[in-house]
Amino acid sequence: MHHASVGELVVLFFFAAVLTALAIIDIRTRRLPNRIVLPAAAIVLVTHIAIAPEHALEWILAAAGAFLLMFAAHLAHPSGLGLGDVKLALLLGAALGWAVAGALVVGFLAAALAGIVVLIRGGWTARKHTMPLGPFLAAGGLVAAAFVIF
Repeated sequence: MHHASVGELVVLFFFAAVLTALAIIDIRTRRLPNRIVLPAAAIVLVTHIAIAPEHALEWILAAAGAFLLMFAAHLAHPSGLGLGDVKLALLLGAALGWAVAGALVVGFLAAALAGIVVLIRGGWTARKHTMPLGPFLAAGGLVAAAFVIF
């Protein structure tokens, strides 16, 4: 991975702000609004390509790949993975390039650990409760963004 330029840093800080807002919204409403996720993904992708066109293919493929991977997971288990999470993966890929893989791994591991804690604290009946995945994916995105920056 390359070191981030000043322009890319601006994009990543915008990305971090959007992820923070989306995590808060998802915790409160269990929704990741299209009116935020999709324009942010477009802004990040277009700006990234304008700043560093030599990495355009990476960002496009990472965004499309993350989206398709999550869409396949949604099709396999629609009640467990919402379309907002699928679209969030598009944003993650557009912002992080290949580092999106790490973001998804960190996000899913964090969600799994939280689920285990909920089960331990709430017993077997806690398994009927759902948790929003967006905040965990956002955290994974922030962790991966830190690696891209440094």
